[in-house]
Order: sequence, then C-alpha cells, then structure tokens
Amino acid sequence: MINYGEELKYHRTVRNLTIRELERDTGILNSNLSRWENGKAIPSIDFCVKLADYYGITLDELIGREIK
Repeated sequence: MINYGEELKYHRTVRNLTIRELERDTGILNSNLSRWENGKAIPSIDFCVKLADYYGITLDELIGREIK
C-alpha cells in the first residue's frame, strides 16, 4: 500500500524545500502540508493537482503510483 505522506515528503525533500518554502510558493498552509506528510490527513484532489503542477510531475508520480 502506498504511504501518501511519505511520497509527498519525498518530493519536497529531494528539491531541498522546507515546508515553509513550499507554503510560500504554493499558498498551501504549512499546517496542512505537515498533517499530510505525517499521515494525519489526506489532501483533496485540488491540492494534489496544485502540488503536482508545482513540481512538474503527474498525479501518479506525486503519490508514488506505478502503473503495471
């Protein structure tokens, strides 16, 4: 099973971004980003699209989904 929080954190950290920098760049509250990364909540599809667009990746890549 995919751990969405770990995937979201991975994409942020490989780009050497802090949660505050990601908040500044996307307008997504750092409290939301933190809850998502810690597995306490799951972002809506709208936020996923915003993050995928920001990173320049697909939604599948954002959540670590591999198509077989």
